[in-house]
Amino acid sequence: MENTIYEQEKPKVVYAGFWWRFLAYIIDDLLIGAVSWIFILPIMAIFGISMYSLKEAGMDPADAELLMLPIIFASTSIGILATILQWLYFALMESSKYQGTVGKIALKIKVTDMEGNRVSFARATGRYFGKIISSMIIMIGYIMAGFTEKKQALHDMMASCYVIKE
Repeated sequence: MENTIYEQEKPKVVYAGFWWRFLAYIIDDLLIGAVSWIFILPIMAIFGISMYSLKEAGMDPADAELLMLPIIFASTSIGILATILQWLYFALMESSKYQGTVGKIALKIKVTDMEGNRVSFARATGRYFGKIISSMIIMIGYIMAGFTEKKQALHDMMASCYVIKE
């Protein structure tokens, strides 16, 4: 059968490879790092001033063990808060109308589902937590994006996503 004028060719999809994605991550990491310090510095200052004040007040070094629990609690709290904020940043941005984080937007790449549509928040969440697995295996999950046919990392495969160039 002949092609009719009503049949249109689908636009060619260009998948974003490892280095584009890596550069986008560097941009995001710098942004997240800068924002994180806004929250972390005051907490560090409070503990630093408290420790110095107690030392100056003549606190016995043996009693310093009592300070370890609040420090451990604060460190753990900061870690949990940082994870939640990063999850929300990646999942909300990638499921938004922009389909990508600030780094991806700057490089004109976006996250899509297998049909090229915007991903849901749930799928973006699965993709974010899949990155933990990609990281746990000596970053091989990320490196896969440089070698798979459609430039998918392990977490993309797990969440049924692509990262494409606009």
